[in-house]
Amino acid sequence: MTKATQTLTSATTEKQPEFSINRIYIKDLSFEAPNTPNVFKEEWQPQVDLHLDTTHQHVEGDLHEVTLKVTVSSKIKDKTIFVVEVEQAGIFIMANFEDEQKEELIGSFCPNVLFPYARETVSDLITRGGFPPLYLAPVNFDAIYRQRKASAAKPN
Repeated sequence: MTKATQTLTSATTEKQPEFSINRIYIKDLSFEAPNTPNVFKEEWQPQVDLHLDTTHQHVEGDLHEVTLKVTVSSKIKDKTIFVVEVEQAGIFIMANFEDEQKEELIGSFCPNVLFPYARETVSDLITRGGFPPLYLAPVNFDAIYRQRKASAAKPN
């Protein structure tokens, strides 16, 4: 066996990175409209607040659960109109990645996969609560991940 053949053989026998979605599901869900029906009489100029958070749990082997928590609250003046909390989760297969690559998948790629599902659930719940639809703008989880990583790297 020539040296070139040896190199080609060892390169093809290395395990390639594998990423796939095993399952996507709602882990927790909450909708509250504490001031109904009185808020329906108010002039509709709500203040909307969006909060995002992600968590990760190693399930076993190459399985990882990533959870995206989306909290949307809306107020008119000092009255809460509604509060929606959705924990959209997914189980992802991540095999043969370096730790840094896996960290980026968990912190950026997986939330990008989960957000459209959470956004649809939020919009549906608000509409079912009797309120006008709320369409959340896309979120750049890549930028959020890089920003968090840069903040963590800065010395205090």
